Amino acid sequence: MKLFLKTTVLLLVLMWAASAEAYVGPGAGFALLGSFFVIFATMILAGVSLLILPFRTLWRMLRRRSKAKALAKRVIVVGFDGQDARMTEKLMAEGKMPNFSRLAERGCYSKLQTTYPSITPVAWSTFATGVNPGKHNIFDFLDRDPRTYLPRLSSAHIGSVERFFKIGKFKIPMSKPEIRLLRKSKAFWKVLGEHHIWSTILRVPITFPPEKFYGAQMGAMCIPDLLGTQGTFMLFSTRQSDESFQEGGMRLPLEGEGDHYRGKILGPENILIKGDPPMEIPFELKLDRERKKAELKIGGDVFPLEQGTLSDYLKLEFSVVPGMKVAGLSRLMLTEMEKEVSLYFSPINIEPEKPAMPISHPSYYSTYLEKRIGEFATLGLAEDTWALNEKITDDRAFWTQTQDVEQEREEMFFTALDKLRSGCLVTVFDATDRVQHMYWRYAEEGHPAAPEGAEDPRFEDAIREHYEKNDALIGRVMDRLREDDVLIVLSDHGFSSFRRGVNINAWLLKEGYLHLKEGTDGSTEWLQDVDWSKTRAYAVGLVGLFLNIRGREEHGIVEAGEEVEALKKELIEKLSGLRDDEKDEVGINEAFDTDLTYRGPYKGNAPDLLLGYNHGYRISWDCASGKVAGKIFEDNTKAWSGDHIIDPRLVPGIFLCSDPVDVENPHIVDLAPTILNLFGLEKAPHMEGRGLIHPASFRRAGA
Repeated sequence: MKLFLKTTVLLLVLMWAASAEAYVGPGAGFALLGSFFVIFATMILAGVSLLILPFRTLWRMLRRRSKAKALAKRVIVVGFDGQDARMTEKLMAEGKMPNFSRLAERGCYSKLQTTYPSITPVAWSTFATGVNPGKHNIFDFLDRDPRTYLPRLSSAHIGSVERFFKIGKFKIPMSKPEIRLLRKSKAFWKVLGEHHIWSTILRVPITFPPEKFYGAQMGAMCIPDLLGTQGTFMLFSTRQSDESFQEGGMRLPLEGEGDHYRGKILGPENILIKGDPPMEIPFELKLDRERKKAELKIGGDVFPLEQGTLSDYLKLEFSVVPGMKVAGLSRLMLTEMEKEVSLYFSPINIEPEKPAMPISHPSYYSTYLEKRIGEFATLGLAEDTWALNEKITDDRAFWTQTQDVEQEREEMFFTALDKLRSGCLVTVFDATDRVQHMYWRYAEEGHPAAPEGAEDPRFEDAIREHYEKNDALIGRVMDRLREDDVLIVLSDHGFSSFRRGVNINAWLLKEGYLHLKEGTDGSTEWLQDVDWSKTRAYAVGLVGLFLNIRGREEHGIVEAGEEVEALKKELIEKLSGLRDDEKDEVGINEAFDTDLTYRGPYKGNAPDLLLGYNHGYRISWDCASGKVAGKIFEDNTKAWSGDHIIDPRLVPGIFLCSDPVDVENPHIVDLAPTILNLFGLEKAPHMEGRGLIHPASFRRAGA
């Protein structure tokens, strides 16, 4: 998937940074006078608060009496993105996940049904809200703009500012840009907050921009990098190449000779300056080839590097206008230093200590976390899968990155757990998903992406090793449980192999549902070669098909009503059971009509059809980037060799709880109502899921 999506997030970055900087006012006396009035007002408010305290206390007591008795004082939820039920059960049976087995024996274990589609932003949105996608409005990583047919981020809207006041070369914005979460429905932590129950929500997907509620939240997917993209790495190299990266990276020149080289780190475009020039930070690189080391000099600071080793975080400060900077964090690796020299920069994370845009709630919470645990990655997809896919980094560097991000997450989690006296704590750990995506090729014999001769034999067991790390984490959590705690462990979906890619747009072209402009061959990205005046169906994103409907799409030709229904039926019949003749296997098990799959006011924003791929199949890289040309079925040879965007029935997640549950076949939609029930609350009216634990049958281990 190509997530190199430029947005207008920069203006928000700059304006947020400006408001965060210290400001020197018109005089110390004025500031002192202002401070006096603040202190005076504070004293009055404090007096009023003391007077009304008895009434507030009585009101809270009445509110507490109005709800049922809570079953738990603390509910602790640990999410492992992508942890597969089959793999978990296998390792538990082999005795390699003793803490998972201990938790299952104390309470329960079950497979957990996932959403349609089985994709991270959709499933975690259902977890949070307790509703199907038709009510929370998240159907994929990407949506499409029906006016342009171009992809856009599905979870957040980032507006732009059109009017500026110009002074010489400077441009002053006349308003603030809008940034808005596109996930609908109310998350369970907001419902808890309405009843004065605290929640700490750490890195749960689709929490950007952060919402206000009674609690604290560190956002996750889809927090952008400092460039405003979903993760763009940089490769500085002496190698001359005009070839662009297919996913999330850019090539930049490294100039010099001998042991001394120079380059310029590119930051976001500076839209406060006429012409919107990119911000830049020049650097010098001095090599010590004999020791395979180097020194990077930025300004007056020197940063040590070692060939093939991922560095610690490097703080990068870009000058916006005099007295104003935006900062980010990047990790570097010197990838080669013989005849040619190449230097990798990871995507530039928004710095959490002084964030250039809202990434947490309250806004200072990310600052608090950095003070407690040190610098940490803030990018929604923090592990740089794109650089490994493009063979810029290697398996060892990626492993280091995933484990370091996981360690950051653990420190956040245990810091919050130790501070939590009562309420809810939810943390999602991503590395399980990332490790399976990138190392599945080591675990499956004959995978077309399998490294020849095993580049590094240790990664043959990378997936198992990480599952065992998850088990150790749960052991440490269980050792800290109190008598009145409930622990829930879950994953949003399972995992499978990604051996073969399917270009649905190529199939639509072959079958006559999609047409190309005269003189084009379909090799241009983002469907730019498509003749919309003749096209009836097309694919955008990772999971489904859209019909080119008149009145909905800019150049729609399919009439709403009977023609749409007939076309959907025809496509479903042809795509369900679609065979890969070269491998003599079924590539697509079933196509689903979303009008029947979803319920709710937003189901009209979904793709018209969802595709349930078989084990080993997924949308191809070319189709994901909007190319029509090429084979319908082809081998996947990239490091990204495992996936879960298949028939949801094939990749259930996992559910464990420290207490037994009364409901069979739990679904991820059931978690929000269950958590509310544990705090003595009925499920919210908008929620569809079932409470898995009911007061009448609530039992504790050993009770």
